[in-house]
Amino acid sequence: MSVLHLTSDSFNDIKNNSLVLVDFWAGWCMPCKMVAPVIENLAAEYKDSVIVAKADVDAESALASQFGIASIPTVVIFKNGIEEKRLVGVQPIEAYRAAIDSLL
Repeated sequence: MSVLHLTSDSFNDIKNNSLVLVDFWAGWCMPCKMVAPVIENLAAEYKDSVIVAKADVDAESALASQFGIASIPTVVIFKNGIEEKRLVGVQPIEAYRAAIDSLL
C-alpha cells in the first residue's frame, strides 16, 4: 500500500482501522522532506498491517488543529481511532518501527 494523502473527510473514513500512522507535514518544511522517504519505507514495510498516511497542515489546518499539531513533522499513531503514540521532529526509522511494533 502506498502512502495515503488525507483530508478531514478521508481521515474520518480510516481512523477506526486497527493501526493508522499519520505524518503531519508541509511542503515548505525541510525536516518534513527529510522524513518523507522514511514514511514511504514504513508504508512499504508495514503494508499489510498499518495504514500510512500524510496530512498537509497547510491544506488541512482543521485536521492539524484537531490534534494539536504545534510543530512539524509530527507523526501520530492511532489504534482503533485513539491516539497512542506521537513522535515530533525528525526521528530515525527505528523510532517509528519501535512505536508501530509496540502497538501491533
